[in-house]
Amino acid sequence: MAIQAYVADHSAPVLRTHAWRTPQNSTAYLLPHLHPTSQILDIGCGPGSITTGLAALVPAGHVTGIEPTSPPLEAARALAASEGITNISFKEGDIHALPFADESFDIVHAHQVLQHITDPIDGLREMRRVCRTGGLVAIKESAGLHCYPEAPEMVQWQDIYYKVAGERGTNPHPGERIHVWARKAGFGSEDVKCSTGSWCFQTREERESWGGNFAERSVGSPLSKVAVEKGYATEEFFQRMREVWLEWVEDEDAWFGILHGEILCTKRDA
Repeated sequence: MAIQAYVADHSAPVLRTHAWRTPQNSTAYLLPHLHPTSQILDIGCGPGSITTGLAALVPAGHVTGIEPTSPPLEAARALAASEGITNISFKEGDIHALPFADESFDIVHAHQVLQHITDPIDGLREMRRVCRTGGLVAIKESAGLHCYPEAPEMVQWQDIYYKVAGERGTNPHPGERIHVWARKAGFGSEDVKCSTGSWCFQTREERESWGGNFAERSVGSPLSKVAVEKGYATEEFFQRMREVWLEWVEDEDAWFGILHGEILCTKRDA
């Protein structure tokens, strides 16, 4: 999955952020299309919270989760076992060379994955290849962040993220153009359905979870290391960024929202 382009890592705070995601809060656009017998591939499954949730919704089907490296898969397998989910499996795999035969799955899903790879159209072609005729390729990607109050450091942090992603040849918020990528990957215009979704973090519990994790991720992360190496920011800036996140958590007026682009792509032919 073009691991070298991944701006984050698989540290504890990153996995905690990803483990918050469920089918209900992250794939609502896909849920009406699930069937009890659906065979699903979840690409970039991370710690498996969405994957395990999907498996529970297709009791006579099966869900396969893949990641390019093994560390998050350990957490994913542990989660599935703890919830007694057995119609599920996890393995290492690369979105650019999926280890499956053509037309293997009813649904091929990726959540916040294309933003981390340098050739998303190639990744989409592979997703289309392993999807059965009549099946769905489902993609969700962030399209932008909004924060209140917006401290100057928050604005600079987002600018740094764009610079580091650009340095690695990726687009950190491609949600508004994933339908274009899908057409370039072989889907017809009439077969790509667009929608939007969102996350909102405002309550005390939500602020502690979101802001607390990002405070922990501010110092010593791959993003901060690359930014310092490239001269985009200093280590002192990221120390200050940690404080800004903690201050944001304590502000009862604070609010953070993320807009996402979503597409459901129907495969009409092989």
